[in-house]
Amino acid sequence: MALKKERKQEIIQKFGRNQEDTGSAEVQVALLTERINQLTEHFKVHAKDFAGRRGLLELVGHRRNLLNYLRQNDVERYRGLIKELGLRK
Repeated sequence: MALKKERKQEIIQKFGRNQEDTGSAEVQVALLTERINQLTEHFKVHAKDFAGRRGLLELVGHRRNLLNYLRQNDVERYRGLIKELGLRK
């Protein structure tokens, strides 16, 4: 199940620099995190959905690459983002 349009707009507003900022690393990571959280809930009910699990792993890898990019280029933005999204325990 994809993100609803309204939820996607909320995330873009919260993490983007302006209303049309959909390409910044922060927005992309936030959208991926939301999708990953949805899929995690899905797998609690559908444990044998292995094709979906492969897609989840691809999303996690993509998010990891974006976070690595952000950490290399601007550590403060990286730290703020992971704190706001609650990615590191």
